Amino acid sequence: MLLATFKLCAGSSYRHMRNMKGLRHQAVLAIGQELNRRALGGPAPNAWINQVRCRSSLLGSQLEETLYSEQEMAYIQQGEQAMQKALGILSNQEGWKKENQQANGDKVLSKMVPDVGKVFRLEVVVDQPMERLYEELVDHMEAMGEWNPNVKEIKVLQKIGKDTVITHELAAESPGNLVGPRDFVSVRCAKRRGSTCVLAGMATHFGEMPEQKGVIRAEHGPTCMVLRPLAGSPSKTKLTWLLNIDLKGWLPKTIINQVLSQTQLDFANHLRHRLDANLVSEARY
Repeated sequence: MLLATFKLCAGSSYRHMRNMKGLRHQAVLAIGQELNRRALGGPAPNAWINQVRCRSSLLGSQLEETLYSEQEMAYIQQGEQAMQKALGILSNQEGWKKENQQANGDKVLSKMVPDVGKVFRLEVVVDQPMERLYEELVDHMEAMGEWNPNVKEIKVLQKIGKDTVITHELAAESPGNLVGPRDFVSVRCAKRRGSTCVLAGMATHFGEMPEQKGVIRAEHGPTCMVLRPLAGSPSKTKLTWLLNIDLKGWLPKTIINQVLSQTQLDFANHLRHRLDANLVSEARY
């Protein structure tokens, strides 16, 4: 039915930078680089989540009047907050219950999180290097509708800096119209350091994309996708996807649980097929 694969895109916005003094520009970039180093360089999620939170406040206060508008800074901070919250949920290993498991090892777990609701956790291994997954999910995010039948269209509405984007996603209707048409407006951010990549996002408001007639505006809660090489097999990728979503409308919880867990499993299979097809296409040329 839907989906929000936390395929985040990187964009660049330079218009304010052109007016900055050289040293001031370098100082701002150094702050951003230090934030990324602290965010993805540490071994324990909880430790670097706290560091990112502190650094985000510092970064925001110094960049607000130099690089970005107040609204742009709000989007950047919202994306970082979504990442912090989602990684905090993933780092807590207690309370997870198995929803579904496939013969190939793909599995979906779930649990209730206070002030968040029910979250789903997909864990899979993909027989492709992490860089290929990153390219497909981040660099080619708008092409997802071509290979994932659960997604009708994804469009980047605005790019803010190198890590943050605002997107509109139109989900395909489920078979039998079990879940009617939904769309999402989300802020997404991507952080990568070395061999680890984190893609995160959550629902946001974007004035230029009002609700569509006949389509229910659903919402992503804090969600993220973590990509890292499989231990001992760097040519393979361990993918963990935390999904938290409010479909809105009058839907029984049993249907919601079934749809979301199956959507995650389907996504993994569609992604594999896409990556395999890319390899075949490259081999021809």
